[in-house]
Amino acid sequence: MTAPPDDCLARNEWICGEYLSTRRHILLDAVVQHLQLTAISVLIGLAIALPLAVVARRWGWAAGPVLAVTTILYTIPSLAMFSLLLPVYGLSATLVVAGLVLYSLTLLVRNILAGLRAVPEETRQAARGMGYGPIRLLLTVELPLALPAAMAGLRIATVSAVSLVTVGAIVGFGGLGNLIYAGMNTYFKAQVLTASVLCVVIAILADLLLLLVQRLITPWTRAVRG
Repeated sequence: MTAPPDDCLARNEWICGEYLSTRRHILLDAVVQHLQLTAISVLIGLAIALPLAVVARRWGWAAGPVLAVTTILYTIPSLAMFSLLLPVYGLSATLVVAGLVLYSLTLLVRNILAGLRAVPEETRQAARGMGYGPIRLLLTVELPLALPAAMAGLRIATVSAVSLVTVGAIVGFGGLGNLIYAGMNTYFKAQVLTASVLCVVIAILADLLLLLVQRLITPWTRAVRG
């Protein structure tokens, strides 16, 4: 009988410390790309979702179309979404970012709008009575009070983006998804497991970080719970 190799890479084991030590630069590059794609897409999505939610709150007739369009976008399968965007953006990182932005709009718009709608009307009336105009009212009263709901949507959108970035591997810009895709094609167990675990870790850490930020910028919610 042939003796088994003493290298976990040669044995193609799922858990292999040798893979981490010999591929750390590849893993680091994949993690950096994953974080960049996630952060850029969520920030752009937030920049688009905020004015959409404000418009939907200010003019009630706009709420239906805005929510309908963003919901329809969310129902499109990820592969189909990237295929539809391919003629516009080509095989690029921008293609992945555009797709993730469109997916994030449903979660962000709905939660920001829910937060704005939850602001008590008497609070708005009191601010108007103190001379607050529409813009000052929005920036200093409505948006701060809508933060808990908005942050909840941001957390969900971020975790969702971390997951969906992996689909970008089909165009070569999937962060850790590139390693998962390549590992599945070659049945490279350690690469598949390591990249998958890192995706989960990134999602958990991102959610915890945003939760910490939420607690820091909404101290009044802790006082209410207390």
